[in-house]
Amino acid sequence: MTLPMERHVLVVFPHPDDEAFGVSGTIATYIKQGIPVTYACLTLGEMGRNLGNPPFATRETLPQVRKQELLASAEAMGVTDLRMMGLRDKTIEFEDDEKMVGMMEQLIADTNPSLVITFYPNYAVHPDHDATGRAMIRAIRRMPEETRPTIYALAFSNNSKTDLGEPDVVHNIKDAKEEKMGSMRAHISQTAWMLEEMDKRLADGEPEAENWLHFERFYTYDFNKDFE
Repeated sequence: MTLPMERHVLVVFPHPDDEAFGVSGTIATYIKQGIPVTYACLTLGEMGRNLGNPPFATRETLPQVRKQELLASAEAMGVTDLRMMGLRDKTIEFEDDEKMVGMMEQLIADTNPSLVITFYPNYAVHPDHDATGRAMIRAIRRMPEETRPTIYALAFSNNSKTDLGEPDVVHNIKDAKEEKMGSMRAHISQTAWMLEEMDKRLADGEPEAENWLHFERFYTYDFNKDFE
């Protein structure tokens, strides 16, 4: 599948590995099409629960482990503009609202994107996810309507389909499945359990697993149905 051409794609998520699960195939596909992609990751996931058994890291060394995994994921997808924004894991919801909006405005000013991919506020389960999407939506809302980039938002809370309906954007990323699995494997400290299970499901030909590997889904954010 060839995705619609974009001037520049800006992807903003709070944690290393957020990109791997639902967007890495899309990112890799855009890059294969020659479309520049910037990925801004707000934290190094230093509060991640999985430290291994036996432990592979301490709370102090985990950020470096996850930083290296993030770099490996970017390489797997072909991302050359990876920005680590230096915020702290699990505290984004407590950051000053204007500081967060200012950070998003600077990313937009730097990259001039025609498309932004982030989380859908209130439908992304984790407080850091919601706070990231909220800041980006607020930043874009302040722009003149005619200059706003399109927003593809990820939503996966239990009530997302009830409230929002089915995602209106579906990307067939079958040709980028190796890059997607490469991104997943790069974050092995956090994804090992899932990959083991996914390998079994794929080997069994489970349709839901094949679906996850071949398709990525988004909601086009509608300011007429604004979250606030």
